[in-house]
Amino acid sequence: MNAQFKKGVLELCVLSKLVEEDRYGYELTEAISKQMVISTGTLYLILKRLKDDALVETYLVESGEGPARKYYHLTEKGRTHQAAQKKEWQDFTKIVEDIIG
Repeated sequence: MNAQFKKGVLELCVLSKLVEEDRYGYELTEAISKQMVISTGTLYLILKRLKDDALVETYLVESGEGPARKYYHLTEKGRTHQAAQKKEWQDFTKIVEDIIG
């Protein structure tokens, strides 16, 4: 997959996975990696930016198999942002599809 295509849409992919349910970082990486290659480092940079922008918040859940896991939860601002980005992406891809036919 073209790296430039992927770079522009990874944030939307992360937000969209969080619309489904709260997830911890590794779980997000695994979910997205089922359909495209993404490094854990890239994912955590996106999550940090989303948290800094108040689009996600975090909470810890104790794990019986090691340290507590940091879960990411979409805020209302994040849900609104995801919906707007999804609409913009759909409009954009329709235009591109019309052009390239």
